[in-house]
Amino acid sequence: MEEEKIIVVNKQVKRNYDIVDTKEAGIELQGYEVKSVRQGKVNLKGSFVKEKNGEFFVYKMFIGMNPSVHSVKDERRRRKLLLHKYEIIRWSTKVKEKGYTIVPLDVHTVRNRIKLRIALVRSKKLFGDKRKKEEKRLKKEIDRARRLR
Repeated sequence: MEEEKIIVVNKQVKRNYDIVDTKEAGIELQGYEVKSVRQGKVNLKGSFVKEKNGEFFVYKMFIGMNPSVHSVKDERRRRKLLLHKYEIIRWSTKVKEKGYTIVPLDVHTVRNRIKLRIALVRSKKLFGDKRKKEEKRLKKEIDRARRLR
């Protein structure tokens, strides 16, 4: 009976990367950031996850400022992710050895807690894009012709 509400999705990930594995992580936020995230003032475009001193941090994740906050903070500051130590070790070794990357997929709430779904990804070869688009167009034409018969 877990109620999950997706706040924002990183649409570029599925287009540019092959997803190998996903995990759900808690994210360490300040009070005003929680309010902004619940209002949907968050953007994952260009953000990524890196390991530093045995902890995962998300970089370049935009969380908009709230008008009630008087002190100016960095909207794209790094934010700590809350994961178990063995999960961090397993993923950081894959990133170092095999050349994978970790990127955020979406921000959502589970039982009133804000979570970040992260993915271990491998970069797609984008040079085949024209061929894929042409194949998709041809398939649509064939399907259309079959329906008209």
